[in-house]
Order: sequence, then structure tokens, then C-alpha cells
Amino acid sequence: MSPPRETLSRLRGVWGSFWAVPATFATGAVLGAILLTALELRLRLPLDGFLPSGPAGARSLLSSVITAMISFTALVFSITVVAVQLASSQYSPRVLRTFLSDRIPQATLGTFVATFLFAMVVLAALPDQSDARLPALSLAVSMALVLGSTGMFIYYLHHMTALMRVSHMIAAIGVQSRRSIDRWAPRPTDPAGTPDGPVVDVLAAPATGVVIEVDIKSLARLARRHRCALTVERIPGEFVVAGMPLVAVHAVGDTPPGPIDATKAAQAVEVGVERVPGQDVGFGLRQLADIVERALSPGINDATTAVRALQESHDLLRRLADRPDRPRIVRDDDGTVRVHVRRQSFASHLATSITDIRQAAADQPRVIELVDSILADLATAARPEHRPDIQRCRAASPAADAPGRR
Repeated sequence: MSPPRETLSRLRGVWGSFWAVPATFATGAVLGAILLTALELRLRLPLDGFLPSGPAGARSLLSSVITAMISFTALVFSITVVAVQLASSQYSPRVLRTFLSDRIPQATLGTFVATFLFAMVVLAALPDQSDARLPALSLAVSMALVLGSTGMFIYYLHHMTALMRVSHMIAAIGVQSRRSIDRWAPRPTDPAGTPDGPVVDVLAAPATGVVIEVDIKSLARLARRHRCALTVERIPGEFVVAGMPLVAVHAVGDTPPGPIDATKAAQAVEVGVERVPGQDVGFGLRQLADIVERALSPGINDATTAVRALQESHDLLRRLADRPDRPRIVRDDDGTVRVHVRRQSFASHLATSITDIRQAAADQPRVIELVDSILADLATAARPEHRPDIQRCRAASPAADAPGRR
């Protein structure tokens, strides 16, 4: 039996948090140190020539390791905090998730904490007698962890200096967004349709927040069990207030649907505190638009950064322009629609990436020219049903009346 979706969602949230990897490393270090020091009583390894002479030398060595790891841990944490502050002030508060979800700072911090705790446990296990046998393997592992921590620190510095460059940040957003588009954006082969029956009930949102994910399979099982069809009224990425309509219940045929457990329906529609990549295909475009608007603000006035972010948005829009505006649906074998989930339209993506930044770019000719060229390219690459939206957007462009414009 598979675990409940709510449990899986919580586990994903815990593993995605900043402290999960360091906590895992720390737990493994403590357990490993306890196990190794216990096994030292039975193991006799030829490592004495590589170890300090006597318990006093071992204590001095481990004390130095512990002191150094505390300093390195504080330094890594300080650099990470500075990077987060820079990203929030220079790029967008919505790119903080990219920093906090990056595994390199987490693994580096975890390695330092693990080395510190491992050395602490080994230090506590050292014998007091000067002629007693030292835990050779545990001391050797401590030295190996120190070497590993040094390597991790060097790579961490390289990684953070690269990540704090705006081009790398924009590229990371683009990679993440392309994954979301490839997995969740509608395809030409996706079926279309809506529930045929009338709405007989509306289930309200149990909490206030942003729709993160819709478990369409759980909703389909729920709809079949209660002989009805379900329409999710809110799109992933959309903000809902507790009590607002969330799921509409449709009758199927002449049989009235059975009473639906609102709690189970709500569990299939995950609501959180912030937008996240995944089913929210437009989140990456929102992040890039924020970077453009921040770059064009009077306090920064960095048109080059705005151009780079728009170029990344162009790639994402071109991919979306080739996708139809179709919902996610689940049908029975007889063609009955059981679940209908709306998705973000191409017009909404266009508004996020182009319309919202026009006022900020009004006095930036480079940006206006790039926006116009993006729209011209989309007009040739888009599906026929998207071209009217593109033409309306082009007509509203400040360059619409430029000489030679068609």
C-alpha cells in the first residue's frame, strides 16, 4: 500500500528544505563514529604509524579539527546568507528558492558539521591511559573527513561565485522552467473536453495559499468512487483564499453523485505558501520578468541584465507557443470525462513576460527593440490559435508605429 499523498508531500517538503541534507550528514556522522569506535575494540589495523603518538597527541589533533570545523561552518553559513541577501535585493525575492534548494551549500555545510560531530564523538571515546590502544580507524576517518571538507570548501567557493552571477542565475531558471514545460505543458496529442453534467456541489479551499500541485490520479479515483466528475477551478500557481471555490462536482448521467469527502478532495490539491516550479509552468517566466523589472528600475538601470533575462524568456515562450491551450483531463474507457484541470494559457504567459514589463522598459530602446523582435519571431512560430494574442501584444508595443512596421 502506497503512503498517503499528504505524507509524501510533507516528506518532499522536508527533503527540499535547507536543513535536510546537513541534518542527514550529521546523523550519519554521529552513528558512524559510535559504530567505528565500538568496533575498534575488535579490529586491529596497521595504522599506528600514521597516527599521533599516544592519547595526548590524538586529543590535540581532534581538538584542532573541531575548532577549525566550527570556523569553516560559520564562514559557509555567512557566505550563503550574503548570497541570499544579494539575490533578494538585486534579482527577485522569488529566486531565493533557487539558492536555498541548491545542494552544494547544503552538502558543504553538512560535510563540515559531519566532520565536527565525528571528531567530537571520537574525542570522547579516546582512552585515558597513555599505553592504551588508540581508535586507529576512527582517527583515520577523521583525517579523511578533514581532507574532504577542504575539497568541498574550495568547490563551494567556486560554485557560489558562479551562482551569484546573474547570467548563471538566469540560466538556472531557464533549465528548471524547461523541465516544467517538457513535463507539464499541454501537448497537441492531449485530449480535450469538459464534464457534460451540471454542477451539483462546490468544494471550498480549506486554507489560504498558492496552488502548488494537483494530483489528477487521486481526483480520478475519487470521482469514479462517487460516480461524478470533478473540475479544479484554480490553476497551479494561482492564489486562493480559504472558502473560495476549489473543486466543482458535476453529475454524470442520471445517477446523482454520492457525498464527497471534502478533506480527500482538498488533499489532492496541494496548497502552499509560495509558488514552486513543477506544475506551475509560468513560475520561471515570473522570475525572469521580476529580474527584468528590477534591472530596469531607476536604482539599478541595468539594461544588459534585462536583455539577458528577456532572451531566456524568449526561449521559454517559443516552446510554449507550440503548445495548445488544453486542460488536463482524465477520461473513462467510454469517453466520460472524470477530471478537468485548467492550465495556464499562452496569453497569460505572454502577459507575464511582455505586457508586465513594458512600462519599465519605456525609456530603454534596446529592451523595446528586443521585445519587438521576440514578438515578431513568436508570430511566425506560434500555433494559429495563439497568433491573435501575439498580434494584440504587438499592436500595444511602443514600436508599433515605427517606420516600416507591419
